[in-house]
Amino acid sequence: MFLTTLALVLAAAPSAQGAAAPGRSSKPQMGWNSWNTFKQNINQDLIESTATAIVEKGLAKAGYNHVVMDEGWQALERDAEGRQQHNATRFPAGIAALADHVHGLGLKIGLYSDSGIFGCGFTPGSWGYEELDALTYAGWGIDYLKYDNCGGFHAGTRTQQERFQTMSAALLSTGRDIFYSLCQWGHQFPWFWADGVGAGSYRMSGDIHARFAEDKANICATAYCLNTGYAGVSVLTMIRKMREISPFQAKHRRSWADMDMLEVGVGSNVSGKVVMMSEAEEQTHFSFWAALKSPLIIGADVTKIRESSLRVLLNEDIIAISQDERGEAVRYLPGLSTEGSVQVWGGPVETGTFRHVLLALNYGKNATAIEVPWEGVVGLEECPGGGVKVRDVWADKDLGTIREKVLLENVEVGQTKVLLLSC
Repeated sequence: MFLTTLALVLAAAPSAQGAAAPGRSSKPQMGWNSWNTFKQNINQDLIESTATAIVEKGLAKAGYNHVVMDEGWQALERDAEGRQQHNATRFPAGIAALADHVHGLGLKIGLYSDSGIFGCGFTPGSWGYEELDALTYAGWGIDYLKYDNCGGFHAGTRTQQERFQTMSAALLSTGRDIFYSLCQWGHQFPWFWADGVGAGSYRMSGDIHARFAEDKANICATAYCLNTGYAGVSVLTMIRKMREISPFQAKHRRSWADMDMLEVGVGSNVSGKVVMMSEAEEQTHFSFWAALKSPLIIGADVTKIRESSLRVLLNEDIIAISQDERGEAVRYLPGLSTEGSVQVWGGPVETGTFRHVLLALNYGKNATAIEVPWEGVVGLEECPGGGVKVRDVWADKDLGTIREKVLLENVEVGQTKVLLLSC
Protein backbone atom coordinates (compact mmCIF):
# COMPACT_ATOMS: atom_id res chain seq x y z
CA MET A 1 0.00 0.00 0.00
CA PHE A 2 2.77 2.43 0.97
CA LEU A 3 4.85 1.68 -2.14
CA THR A 4 1.84 2.13 -4.44
CA THR A 5 1.00 5.46 -2.85
CA LEU A 6 4.63 6.57 -2.97
CA ALA A 7 4.78 5.82 -6.70
CA LEU A 8 1.63 7.86 -7.28
CA VAL A 9 2.80 10.93 -5.37
CA LEU A 10 6.24 10.87 -6.98
CA ALA A 11 4.63 10.68 -10.41
CA ALA A 12 2.56 13.72 -9.51
CA ALA A 13 5.58 15.74 -8.33
CA PRO A 14 6.14 19.09 -10.10
CA SER A 15 8.88 19.55 -12.68
CA ALA A 16 12.31 20.22 -11.23
CA GLN A 17 12.55 23.35 -13.36
CA GLY A 18 9.06 24.65 -12.57
CA ALA A 19 8.25 27.64 -10.41
CA ALA A 20 7.48 27.09 -6.74
CA ALA A 21 3.89 25.89 -6.43
CA PRO A 22 1.50 27.41 -3.88
CA GLY A 23 2.26 26.08 -0.40
CA ARG A 24 5.99 25.85 -1.12
CA SER A 25 9.05 28.08 -1.39
CA SER A 26 12.34 28.16 -3.26
CA LYS A 27 14.04 29.08 0.04
CA PRO A 28 13.61 27.66 3.56
CA GLN A 29 10.89 29.53 5.41
CA MET A 30 11.66 31.80 8.37
CA GLY A 31 9.48 32.85 11.28
CA TRP A 32 8.39 32.04 14.84
CA ASN A 33 6.35 29.22 16.39
CA SER A 34 4.80 29.12 19.85
CA TRP A 35 5.44 25.46 20.79
CA ASN A 36 9.02 25.33 22.14
CA THR A 37 8.37 27.91 24.85
CA PHE A 38 4.62 27.97 25.43
CA LYS A 39 3.33 24.52 24.35
CA GLN A 40 -0.51 24.79 24.29
CA ASN A 41 -0.59 27.81 26.62
CA ILE A 42 -1.16 30.52 24.00
CA ASN A 43 -3.65 33.35 23.67
CA GLN A 44 -4.44 36.45 21.64
CA ASP A 45 -2.32 38.83 23.74
CA LEU A 46 0.72 36.53 23.46
CA ILE A 47 0.50 36.29 19.67
CA GLU A 48 -0.02 40.04 19.28
CA SER A 49 2.86 40.97 21.60
CA THR A 50 5.13 38.45 19.88
CA ALA A 51 4.33 39.87 16.46
CA THR A 52 5.09 43.37 17.73
CA ALA A 53 8.42 42.22 19.22
CA ILE A 54 9.39 40.50 15.96
CA VAL A 55 9.05 43.85 14.22
CA GLU A 56 10.56 46.05 16.94
CA LYS A 57 13.64 43.85 17.50
CA GLY A 58 14.58 43.73 13.83
CA LEU A 59 13.61 40.10 13.28
CA ALA A 60 11.01 40.88 10.63
CA LYS A 61 13.51 42.97 8.69
CA ALA A 62 15.96 40.04 8.88
CA GLY A 63 13.39 37.75 7.22
CA TYR A 64 11.43 36.15 10.07
CA ASN A 65 8.02 36.91 8.61
CA HIS A 66 5.75 34.04 9.77
CA VAL A 67 4.00 34.06 13.17
CA VAL A 68 2.71 30.53 13.71
CA MET A 69 0.30 29.42 16.44
CA ASP A 70 0.93 25.81 17.34
CA GLU A 71 -1.69 23.72 19.13
CA GLY A 72 -3.74 25.64 21.68
CA TRP A 73 -5.77 28.01 19.47
CA GLN A 74 -8.64 25.56 18.88
CA ALA A 75 -11.88 24.86 20.69
CA LEU A 76 -12.39 21.27 21.80
CA GLU A 77 -15.31 20.73 19.40
CA ARG A 78 -16.36 21.77 15.92
CA ASP A 79 -19.42 23.98 15.44
CA ALA A 80 -22.84 22.76 14.28
CA GLU A 81 -21.75 23.01 10.62
CA GLY A 82 -18.59 21.00 11.28
CA ARG A 83 -16.17 23.93 11.13
CA GLN A 84 -13.13 24.20 13.38
CA GLN A 85 -13.56 26.90 16.02
CA HIS A 86 -11.12 29.04 17.96
CA ASN A 87 -10.94 28.90 21.74
CA ALA A 88 -13.13 31.89 22.57
CA THR A 89 -11.60 32.37 26.02
CA ARG A 90 -8.04 32.55 24.74
CA PHE A 91 -8.81 34.34 21.47
CA PRO A 92 -11.84 36.54 22.18
CA ALA A 93 -11.55 38.54 18.94
CA GLY A 94 -11.29 35.42 16.79
CA ILE A 95 -8.65 34.22 14.35
CA ALA A 96 -9.68 36.44 11.44
CA ALA A 97 -9.25 39.58 13.56
CA LEU A 98 -5.90 38.31 14.84
CA ALA A 99 -4.79 37.63 11.26
CA ASP A 100 -5.73 41.19 10.31
CA HIS A 101 -3.64 42.49 13.21
CA VAL A 102 -0.59 40.42 12.24
CA HIS A 103 -0.95 41.34 8.57
CA GLY A 104 -1.12 44.99 9.61
CA LEU A 105 2.40 44.63 11.01
CA GLY A 106 3.65 43.36 7.65
CA LEU A 107 3.84 39.73 8.82
CA LYS A 108 2.15 36.47 7.87
CA ILE A 109 0.18 34.24 10.23
CA GLY A 110 0.01 30.47 10.59
CA LEU A 111 -1.75 27.86 12.66
CA TYR A 112 -1.74 24.16 13.52
CA SER A 113 -3.91 21.20 12.63
CA ASP A 114 -3.52 17.43 12.33
CA SER A 115 -3.96 14.88 9.56
CA GLY A 116 -5.85 12.51 11.85
CA ILE A 117 -9.02 12.62 13.89
CA PHE A 118 -7.35 14.64 16.63
CA GLY A 119 -4.21 16.68 17.27
CA CYS A 120 -1.47 15.92 19.76
CA GLY A 121 -3.52 17.64 22.49
CA PHE A 122 -6.75 15.92 21.39
CA THR A 123 -8.29 18.95 19.72
CA PRO A 124 -10.18 18.19 16.48
CA GLY A 125 -7.99 17.00 13.61
CA SER A 126 -8.70 17.60 9.95
CA TRP A 127 -9.15 14.03 8.69
CA GLY A 128 -12.42 13.92 6.75
CA TYR A 129 -12.76 17.72 6.99
CA GLU A 130 -9.84 18.75 4.79
CA GLU A 131 -11.78 20.85 2.28
CA LEU A 132 -13.89 22.54 4.95
CA ASP A 133 -10.87 23.30 7.14
CA ALA A 134 -8.83 24.62 4.22
CA LEU A 135 -11.67 26.96 3.25
CA THR A 136 -12.01 28.06 6.89
CA TYR A 137 -8.30 28.86 7.15
CA ALA A 138 -8.32 30.73 3.85
CA GLY A 139 -11.37 32.71 4.95
CA TRP A 140 -9.58 33.74 8.12
CA GLY A 141 -6.56 34.93 6.13
CA ILE A 142 -4.16 32.18 7.20
CA ASP A 143 -0.82 32.03 5.35
CA TYR A 144 0.83 28.93 6.86
CA LEU A 145 -0.37 25.52 8.02
CA LYS A 146 1.67 23.26 10.30
CA TYR A 147 0.10 19.84 9.75
CA ASP A 148 0.78 17.19 12.40
CA ASN A 149 0.26 13.41 12.46
CA CYS A 150 -0.57 12.55 16.08
CA GLY A 151 -4.09 11.35 15.27
CA GLY A 152 -3.07 9.93 11.93
CA PHE A 153 -2.70 6.36 13.10
CA HIS A 154 -6.40 6.39 13.99
CA ALA A 155 -7.47 7.59 10.54
CA GLY A 156 -8.75 4.28 9.21
CA THR A 157 -6.51 2.59 6.65
CA ARG A 158 -5.39 5.67 4.72
CA THR A 159 -1.63 6.12 4.57
CA GLN A 160 -0.03 9.33 5.75
CA GLN A 161 0.94 10.10 2.15
CA GLU A 162 -2.72 9.97 1.10
CA ARG A 163 -3.83 12.11 4.04
CA PHE A 164 -1.13 14.72 3.43
CA GLN A 165 -1.93 14.80 -0.30
CA THR A 166 -5.63 15.33 0.46
CA MET A 167 -4.94 18.42 2.55
CA SER A 168 -2.47 19.73 -0.03
CA ALA A 169 -5.16 19.51 -2.71
CA ALA A 170 -7.67 21.17 -0.39
CA LEU A 171 -5.32 24.09 0.31
CA LEU A 172 -4.62 24.55 -3.40
CA SER A 173 -8.34 24.57 -4.19
CA THR A 174 -8.92 27.60 -1.94
CA GLY A 175 -6.95 29.86 -4.27
CA ARG A 176 -4.97 31.24 -1.31
CA ASP A 177 -1.23 30.59 -1.10
CA ILE A 178 -0.92 28.81 2.27
CA PHE A 179 2.54 27.45 3.06
CA TYR A 180 2.24 23.74 3.87
CA SER A 181 4.55 22.38 6.61
CA LEU A 182 4.35 18.69 7.56
CA CYS A 183 5.13 17.43 11.06
CA GLN A 184 5.50 13.63 10.97
CA TRP A 185 8.86 13.15 12.71
CA GLY A 186 10.74 11.50 9.82
CA HIS A 187 8.31 8.57 9.74
CA GLN A 188 8.70 6.54 6.52
CA PHE A 189 11.60 8.77 5.42
CA PRO A 190 9.74 11.77 3.94
CA TRP A 191 12.81 13.14 2.14
CA PHE A 192 11.88 10.62 -0.56
CA TRP A 193 8.23 11.64 -0.96
CA ALA A 194 7.25 14.89 0.81
CA ASP A 195 7.73 17.02 -2.32
CA GLY A 196 5.35 14.69 -4.15
CA VAL A 197 2.51 15.38 -1.69
CA GLY A 198 2.91 19.15 -2.01
CA ALA A 199 4.79 19.82 1.24
CA GLY A 200 6.87 22.97 1.50
CA SER A 201 8.75 21.42 4.42
CA TYR A 202 8.71 18.19 6.40
CA ARG A 203 10.03 17.16 9.78
CA MET A 204 12.89 14.68 9.55
CA SER A 205 13.07 13.58 13.20
CA GLY A 206 11.36 13.58 16.55
CA ASP A 207 11.01 16.81 18.51
CA ILE A 208 14.09 18.76 19.49
CA HIS A 209 14.73 19.88 23.07
CA ALA A 210 16.93 22.69 24.34
CA ARG A 211 20.04 20.61 25.02
CA PHE A 212 23.17 20.78 22.91
CA ALA A 213 24.50 17.24 23.37
CA GLU A 214 22.21 15.32 25.76
CA ASP A 215 19.40 13.23 24.26
CA LYS A 216 16.50 11.76 26.16
CA ALA A 217 16.27 7.96 26.27
CA ASN A 218 15.78 5.85 23.14
CA ILE A 219 16.74 8.56 20.66
CA CYS A 220 18.10 7.14 17.42
CA ALA A 221 21.20 8.88 16.05
CA THR A 222 20.88 8.19 12.33
CA ALA A 223 18.27 9.15 9.74
CA TYR A 224 17.37 5.63 8.69
CA CYS A 225 16.34 4.14 12.03
CA LEU A 226 12.78 2.83 11.99
CA ASN A 227 12.40 4.57 15.36
CA THR A 228 13.10 8.10 14.13
CA GLY A 229 13.17 9.50 17.65
CA TYR A 230 10.56 11.00 19.90
CA ALA A 231 10.70 14.23 21.87
CA GLY A 232 14.10 14.97 23.32
CA VAL A 233 16.52 15.09 20.38
CA SER A 234 19.64 17.18 21.02
CA VAL A 235 21.19 19.68 18.63
CA LEU A 236 24.15 17.38 17.93
CA THR A 237 21.95 14.37 17.17
CA MET A 238 19.77 16.42 14.84
CA ILE A 239 22.93 17.46 12.97
CA ARG A 240 24.09 13.82 12.86
CA LYS A 241 20.81 12.71 11.24
CA MET A 242 21.30 15.23 8.45
CA ARG A 243 24.41 13.44 7.13
CA GLU A 244 22.07 11.14 5.19
CA ILE A 245 19.43 13.76 4.37
CA SER A 246 21.42 16.81 3.25
CA PRO A 247 21.80 15.57 -0.37
CA PHE A 248 18.00 15.87 -0.68
CA GLN A 249 18.08 19.57 0.28
CA ALA A 250 17.94 21.34 -3.08
CA LYS A 251 16.13 24.38 -4.41
CA HIS A 252 14.45 22.58 -7.31
CA ARG A 253 12.49 20.33 -4.91
CA ARG A 254 10.84 23.27 -3.06
CA SER A 255 10.45 20.94 -0.07
CA TRP A 256 12.84 21.39 2.85
CA ALA A 257 13.88 18.95 5.60
CA ASP A 258 12.84 20.63 8.84
CA MET A 259 15.23 20.08 11.75
CA ASP A 260 12.52 21.48 14.09
CA MET A 261 12.16 24.89 15.67
CA LEU A 262 15.25 26.72 16.87
CA GLU A 263 16.14 26.42 20.56
CA VAL A 264 18.28 29.57 20.46
CA GLY A 265 17.18 31.58 23.49
CA VAL A 266 15.20 28.68 24.98
CA GLY A 267 16.27 27.14 28.28
CA SER A 268 16.00 23.55 29.48
CA ASN A 269 14.82 22.54 32.95
CA VAL A 270 17.58 20.55 34.63
CA SER A 271 16.84 19.50 38.22
CA GLY A 272 14.53 22.48 38.68
CA LYS A 273 16.97 24.99 37.22
CA VAL A 274 16.76 26.60 33.78
CA VAL A 275 19.96 25.88 31.85
CA MET A 276 20.76 27.75 28.63
CA MET A 277 23.09 26.72 25.85
CA SER A 278 26.29 28.76 25.70
CA GLU A 279 26.62 31.45 23.05
CA ALA A 280 29.05 29.24 21.11
CA GLU A 281 26.58 26.34 21.21
CA GLU A 282 23.76 28.59 20.02
CA GLN A 283 25.97 29.81 17.19
CA THR A 284 26.61 26.18 16.21
CA HIS A 285 22.89 25.39 16.38
CA PHE A 286 21.95 28.35 14.17
CA SER A 287 24.84 27.84 11.74
CA PHE A 288 23.98 24.24 10.96
CA TRP A 289 20.24 24.89 10.62
CA ALA A 290 21.07 27.63 8.11
CA ALA A 291 23.77 25.78 6.14
CA LEU A 292 21.70 22.58 6.02
CA LYS A 293 18.75 24.57 4.63
CA SER A 294 16.39 23.80 7.47
CA PRO A 295 13.57 26.27 8.03
CA LEU A 296 14.61 28.94 10.54
CA ILE A 297 11.67 29.05 12.94
CA ILE A 298 12.38 30.78 16.26
CA GLY A 299 11.08 28.94 19.33
CA ALA A 300 12.03 31.46 22.02
CA ASP A 301 9.93 34.08 23.80
CA VAL A 302 11.07 36.98 21.63
CA THR A 303 9.54 39.53 24.01
CA LYS A 304 12.13 38.51 26.65
CA ILE A 305 14.97 36.97 24.64
CA ARG A 306 18.50 37.64 25.93
CA GLU A 307 20.71 39.92 23.83
CA SER A 308 23.32 37.27 23.01
CA SER A 309 20.64 34.97 21.58
CA LEU A 310 19.10 37.81 19.60
CA ARG A 311 22.52 38.59 18.09
CA VAL A 312 22.81 34.98 16.96
CA LEU A 313 19.39 35.06 15.28
CA LEU A 314 20.18 38.35 13.51
CA ASN A 315 23.58 37.40 12.07
CA GLU A 316 23.38 38.61 8.48
CA ASP A 317 26.04 36.27 7.07
CA ILE A 318 24.38 33.16 8.49
CA ILE A 319 20.93 34.23 7.27
CA ALA A 320 22.44 34.89 3.83
CA ILE A 321 23.80 31.33 3.79
CA SER A 322 20.31 30.03 4.57
CA GLN A 323 18.56 32.18 1.99
CA ASP A 324 21.09 32.13 -0.86
CA GLU A 325 19.92 31.74 -4.45
CA ARG A 326 21.68 28.42 -5.01
CA GLY A 327 19.59 26.63 -2.38
CA GLU A 328 21.87 23.64 -1.76
CA ALA A 329 22.75 22.21 1.65
CA VAL A 330 26.28 21.56 2.85
CA ARG A 331 27.52 17.95 2.93
CA TYR A 332 29.41 16.09 5.61
CA LEU A 333 33.10 15.68 4.66
CA PRO A 334 34.26 12.43 6.31
CA GLY A 335 37.80 12.73 4.95
CA LEU A 336 38.30 15.97 6.91
CA SER A 337 36.40 14.88 10.04
CA THR A 338 37.30 12.78 13.08
CA GLU A 339 34.38 10.80 14.50
CA GLY A 340 33.62 11.82 18.08
CA SER A 341 35.82 14.90 17.93
CA VAL A 342 35.61 17.10 14.82
CA GLN A 343 33.01 17.48 12.09
CA VAL A 344 33.72 19.37 8.87
CA TRP A 345 30.92 20.18 6.44
CA GLY A 346 31.10 22.17 3.22
CA GLY A 347 29.30 23.10 0.06
CA PRO A 348 28.56 25.74 -2.55
CA VAL A 349 26.83 28.97 -1.65
CA GLU A 350 26.05 32.27 -3.35
CA THR A 351 26.38 35.15 -0.89
CA GLY A 352 27.88 38.27 -2.39
CA THR A 353 31.35 37.41 -3.68
CA PHE A 354 31.59 34.12 -1.77
CA ARG A 355 30.96 30.78 -3.46
CA HIS A 356 31.68 28.20 -0.75
CA VAL A 357 30.90 27.74 2.93
CA LEU A 358 32.78 25.57 5.42
CA LEU A 359 31.69 24.59 8.94
CA ALA A 360 34.22 23.10 11.37
CA LEU A 361 32.69 21.87 14.65
CA ASN A 362 34.53 20.74 17.76
CA TYR A 363 32.24 18.28 19.54
CA GLY A 364 34.97 16.51 21.47
CA LYS A 365 35.96 16.86 25.11
CA ASN A 366 38.64 19.57 24.89
CA ALA A 367 39.46 22.72 22.95
CA THR A 368 41.38 21.86 19.81
CA ALA A 369 42.93 23.12 16.60
CA ILE A 370 41.22 22.12 13.34
CA GLU A 371 43.22 22.00 10.11
CA VAL A 372 41.37 22.00 6.79
CA PRO A 373 43.35 21.50 3.55
CA TRP A 374 41.68 23.17 0.57
CA GLU A 375 42.21 20.08 -1.58
CA GLY A 376 39.61 18.30 0.55
CA VAL A 377 36.89 20.83 -0.33
CA VAL A 378 35.20 20.34 -3.71
CA GLY A 379 35.45 23.47 -5.86
CA LEU A 380 38.47 25.03 -4.17
CA GLU A 381 40.96 22.98 -6.16
CA GLU A 382 40.41 25.40 -9.06
CA CYS A 383 41.57 28.47 -7.15
CA PRO A 384 44.68 29.98 -8.87
CA GLY A 385 47.84 29.14 -6.95
CA GLY A 386 45.79 27.47 -4.24
CA GLY A 387 44.90 30.83 -2.72
CA VAL A 388 41.46 31.13 -1.10
CA LYS A 389 39.84 34.30 0.26
CA VAL A 390 38.44 33.58 3.72
CA ARG A 391 35.89 35.30 5.95
CA ASP A 392 35.39 34.11 9.54
CA VAL A 393 31.67 34.70 10.02
CA TRP A 394 31.28 34.63 13.81
CA ALA A 395 34.50 36.61 14.34
CA ASP A 396 33.14 39.09 11.75
CA LYS A 397 36.60 39.22 10.22
CA ASP A 398 38.08 38.88 6.73
CA LEU A 399 41.22 36.74 6.98
CA GLY A 400 42.59 37.61 3.55
CA THR A 401 43.94 35.05 1.08
CA ILE A 402 45.13 31.77 2.60
CA ARG A 403 47.02 29.16 0.59
CA GLU A 404 46.77 25.36 0.73
CA LYS A 405 45.04 25.01 4.10
CA VAL A 406 43.51 26.90 6.99
CA LEU A 407 44.44 26.29 10.62
CA LEU A 408 41.68 27.13 13.10
CA GLU A 409 43.28 27.42 16.51
CA ASN A 410 41.72 26.93 19.94
CA VAL A 411 38.22 25.97 18.79
CA GLU A 412 36.30 25.49 22.03
CA VAL A 413 34.03 22.54 22.79
CA GLY A 414 30.66 23.09 21.13
CA GLN A 415 31.99 25.86 18.90
CA THR A 416 31.69 25.91 15.10
CA LYS A 417 33.92 28.00 12.89
CA VAL A 418 31.95 29.14 9.85
CA LEU A 419 34.09 30.26 6.92
CA LEU A 420 32.88 31.88 3.71
CA LEU A 421 35.30 31.15 0.87
CA SER A 422 36.05 32.25 -2.68
CA CYS A 423 38.94 32.12 -5.14
